[in-house]
Amino acid sequence: MTWMLLIAVTTLFTQCKDSADEVEVDDENELITSVTLTFTEVGTGTVTKFAYKDPDGDGGNAPTKFDTISLKANASYTLTPEFLDESKTPVDNITGEIKEKDFEHLLIYTPSPASLFTYTYGDKDSNNYPVGLTGTVKAGAAGTGKLKVQLRHQPNAKNGTATPGTDDVNLDFNLMIK
Repeated sequence: MTWMLLIAVTTLFTQCKDSADEVEVDDENELITSVTLTFTEVGTGTVTKFAYKDPDGDGGNAPTKFDTISLKANASYTLTPEFLDESKTPVDNITGEIKEKDFEHLLIYTPSPASLFTYTYGDKDSNNYPVGLTGTVKAGAAGTGKLKVQLRHQPNAKNGTATPGTDDVNLDFNLMIK
């Protein structure tokens, strides 16, 4: 019986750690069920929105909406994204969290082929790295392809590039320039 008590006390002391020794867990990725890209044409002010919706998040059921992005050839646009978690009531607007923690997030817009448009970041975080919650798009000549939209989550590691980090969002929209 004494040896059982000794083992229990030894286990208790070896499992207790000073709080200074604990490692802080990095932020987890956000659940994002809806992405809306708002393109506002420079000069005309025409607003066009394109959306992606996947109510149960990544995996599970297929998305319920995945718009094709259609832009005018050689036109300029401001681009602003919105990210929602619609699995919660009320709906959680993740865009605000991205803005608050812009030093942990990077949006990357990659057209393929690259000639379809160029993207210029319009915002930076406190470390002078791009964020991507606002920017400008200059459409190229008519053509079709894809637009990859990535929201990179980079806690304690953001350096202005896509790596390191993980994807909160990684979507391939169909893209038409006409």
